[in-house]
Amino acid sequence: MIYFVIASVAAAVIAITWAVVEHIRTRRLVDSLSDMLDSAIEGDFSETSFDESVYSLLESKLHEYLSSSALSADKVSEEKEKIKTLISDISHQTKTPIANLMLYSELLAEEDLPGDAGDKVTAIRSQSEKLKFLIDSLVKMSRLESGLMTYSPVTSSVEELFESITDALSSKASSKGIELSYEPTDLSIKCDPKWTYEAIFNIADNAVKYTDGGRVFMSAREYEMFVRIDIEDTGIGISEEDSAKVFTRFYRSQEVSSEEGVGIGLCLAREIITGEGGYIRLESTPGEGSRFSVYVPKG
Repeated sequence: MIYFVIASVAAAVIAITWAVVEHIRTRRLVDSLSDMLDSAIEGDFSETSFDESVYSLLESKLHEYLSSSALSADKVSEEKEKIKTLISDISHQTKTPIANLMLYSELLAEEDLPGDAGDKVTAIRSQSEKLKFLIDSLVKMSRLESGLMTYSPVTSSVEELFESITDALSSKASSKGIELSYEPTDLSIKCDPKWTYEAIFNIADNAVKYTDGGRVFMSAREYEMFVRIDIEDTGIGISEEDSAKVFTRFYRSQEVSSEEGVGIGLCLAREIITGEGGYIRLESTPGEGSRFSVYVPKG
């Protein structure tokens, strides 16, 4: 009987000891995994941070996964830096030649040129301006799409935005007999003023470009989380088929192929507004006009 009791006690002691050892091993495993994850979150994880030889299979697998993830993150960061440098180089290297083309075309225009040479100089000037606009737009698009562009959101007045756009487009609208106006408002939005102006301006500029003798009107309406900015026109309108494509880079429908433009303004506008946490909707009827509704976070 006494042997049975001794055996039972010994078994109990062994079981307790085994449980304590397993608890310590489990605790050590959890702590080491936690350390790995903390290092990965903080961006300090590296191959030399741990000794794989003392790890369980689970630890080894997690170590391998985090190592590959760290390498991938480094590669992404390196590629972004290369893109940033490339964009900067393109912008810098093309600025001077284009400026020179525009300068020399202006100087030539002041000369007494024979025959139709004056018209050709005007064409050179026009194409130089178009090339400058295209390169500037492509640089902006590349920065936006690669995540290199940063926004500085502040609370901004919608009416001041409308006023600035109206001032910039009033001469162009007047030359086409267009009534360009906006509805007074005291609403405000949370945005980067410079980039939001560019997005709304591109849409309003398109409205003026594809409207003759009609009306372009801007207004704003408040929602719980957004302010909706409407740009309405009485222009040529957009077909249902084209409505799904107008925000695509370089897309231009057959109806407007004879008009000046490169098909990047609406694409740029969408990228900007999306980057600021908003979105754009389009409603249009061919022959009657269009309404672009831009939803911007409320100030």
